[in-house]
Amino acid sequence: MKLSAVVAVLGAVLGTFLAQAVVTSRSTALREAVLTASGVLANFGGVPLAFFWVATLGNAGVVSGLLGLPSGSLFSFWGLALVYLYFAVPLMVLVIAPALDGLRPQWREAAANNGATTWHYWRHVGLPVLTPGLLGGVVLLFGSAFAAYATASAMGAGTVLPLVTLKIAAALSGDVQTGFENVGLALSLDMVLVAALVMAVYLPLQKRSTRWLQ
Repeated sequence: MKLSAVVAVLGAVLGTFLAQAVVTSRSTALREAVLTASGVLANFGGVPLAFFWVATLGNAGVVSGLLGLPSGSLFSFWGLALVYLYFAVPLMVLVIAPALDGLRPQWREAAANNGATTWHYWRHVGLPVLTPGLLGGVVLLFGSAFAAYATASAMGAGTVLPLVTLKIAAALSGDVQTGFENVGLALSLDMVLVAALVMAVYLPLQKRSTRWLQ
């Protein structure tokens, strides 16, 4: 839960700033390139993603050797959070970019004509309109990080962090102890409940955001 919350908040902040920079850019090629790359990277996970990061920042990674990073820095809480951000930030860009596109130029012009500064515009117009989309993005990133399994498993994160997905796999496969299948099933039910809660929060927020920006 802690890892998912950190990834959701950081991914939402970084993804929103990146999406805003792309949306306000005058370069159509840059916009298309970033959105296309985001679509690819948001679905890039599993064993290939784990191998990419281990080869880059692992104990014998290329970048970790050049920077002199301490051994095992990638195989920690913040190391795994960094790996998850690799697909969380692009996912947030895809989620929030349409909402940023929906901010009408007339709103900014009307605010400026009434003497509002940029801060006043974002405080009283931009952020209230974007809030449902931002919260929906945070919830979606939380659910995505919470359900991630293959990347963490390939990195061997189960020896460092008690991720629920890895605990379920260990209980059902009996790698360490046998007879714990019911524990795995109970944890799976917990994950179903969390996923249902995520969708129950995300769908109304998405509907509210769409209504504002139509």
